[in-house]
Amino acid sequence: QVQLVESGGGRVQTGGSLRLSCAASGKRFSDYSVAWFRQAPGKAREFVAMINWNDFGTRYAESAKDRFTVARNNAENTASLQMSSLKPDGTAVYYCAAYSTGRYDTPEVWHYWGQGTLVTVSS
Repeated sequence: QVQLVESGGGRVQTGGSLRLSCAASGKRFSDYSVAWFRQAPGKAREFVAMINWNDFGTRYAESAKDRFTVARNNAENTASLQMSSLKPDGTAVYYCAAYSTGRYDTPEVWHYWGQGTLVTVSS
């Protein structure tokens, strides 16, 4: 079992930056890939970024490329999402997820989820 807790959300103006953190508890965090998803009001949860457990390889949604950076620190059982050049369509609850058993950009294949942290981007 892995418990995940996100933090770092808040309100930011268009063009601003935020760094989200995901703190994990449990013995196997370093064995699991980690992903970030987001869900805007009235919309489905969508993939943002992921980082592999072994080679730290990363994948990004098109909307996140060149603006967001995902990272992890296995020694501290943490993951992060550095977001820059934020846009109003980035307003959403951002979730950290761990342990995927399928296609990484599909929410249903991720087994562990945090409670989410709200990011509001104002114009």
